[in-house]
Amino acid sequence: VQLQASGGGLVQAGGSLRLSCAASGRIYTSSVMGWFRQAPGKGREFVARMKWADGRTYLGDSVQGRLTISRDRAKNTVYLQMSSLRPEDTAVYYCARGSQWSADARDFTYWGQGTLVTVSS
Repeated sequence: VQLQASGGGLVQAGGSLRLSCAASGRIYTSSVMGWFRQAPGKGREFVARMKWADGRTYLGDSVQGRLTISRDRAKNTVYLQMSSLRPEDTAVYYCARGSQWSADARDFTYWGQGTLVTVSS
């Protein structure tokens, strides 16, 4: 399984971006798709996850109300729609696939290469 993240870039504070994560091959119904981010000098932080079987979602506390996770099942693609972006959202964003309903990066087995989001003030 390969995950390809894209959509990052430079945006001003208050702006929006949509990240995409395309999976090669089928995403099994037992899968949990997640988004994490890592800011310079910091650890990897949970952002959002989705249970592939039923579309149930969960967002991290720091992004609630500003970010949403969605999917296109036909395209095996997961999206992270980001709005009202803040400079502290600057990070490399990674998509990942696991099988646990978890916010722990260690529970996710497959990782994309990351896409950089930079929010200027």
